[in-house]
Amino acid sequence: MQINIATGEPSIAYKGKDLGQFDAVIPRIGASVTSYGTAVLRQFEVMDVYPVNESVAIKRSRDKLRFLQLLSRENVGMPRTGFTYSSADTSKLLDYIGKPPYVIKVLEGTQGIGVVLADTRKSAESSIEAFRGLDAQILVQEFIGESDGADIRCLVVGGEVVAAMKRQGKEGEFRSNLHRGGSATLVELTPEETATAVNAAKVTGLNVAGVDFLRSDRGPLVMEVNSSPGLKGIEKATEKDVASMIIELIERDVKSERAKIKDID
Repeated sequence: MQINIATGEPSIAYKGKDLGQFDAVIPRIGASVTSYGTAVLRQFEVMDVYPVNESVAIKRSRDKLRFLQLLSRENVGMPRTGFTYSSADTSKLLDYIGKPPYVIKVLEGTQGIGVVLADTRKSAESSIEAFRGLDAQILVQEFIGESDGADIRCLVVGGEVVAAMKRQGKEGEFRSNLHRGGSATLVELTPEETATAVNAAKVTGLNVAGVDFLRSDRGPLVMEVNSSPGLKGIEKATEKDVASMIIELIERDVKSERAKIKDID
């Protein structure tokens, strides 16, 4: 993929061939190529191509620390979380989180990779030091025991929850990701859970988002928002055609944008 930048003539080429103009794009950007992927998406945006999710929203959702800071500002429920760069502050950080177990996450992790459950304070300190030895930035969160190894994945499309499933981790596994052997079943949301999922997507600015939260004694606690959520698992669990809903959103928004341009002209 080649980005061509010139005054008044932005374009994108693939294998030396100009791709021309499109009405819309659906970004599916892997976590490991976020910077490159969003650069390509920005070029489409410069070319006035409608993006289902804008580049700035994707970057916002991929930065776990920034995302949680935004949730905090908007009073959206989330687990108690701490971050520090200095090893000298590890003890105070764990004091802030509270009693073990502790959940330790690499900022760039995805699909449950780079997530460790430390059962004791000593093991937490060892894990944190090991991550720092690899020059990895980490978050430390409280462990929500009452969730019992399960979380809820909601698909938010155009500001509405269109599908939701409960993901249960396999026995002995605290991570519920389907990629790690978890199972998925249809789930009914409470009004509070629906509002939390919609608000979490709104905080990032994503039109299409997979919102993950835990059910806790103090209500739903958001873990993350995925800007490129997989559809296979949730479509199978809910028997809903989420892909068609996304296409309908694109058609509606593109039509609306064209109408605005026509009015201006």
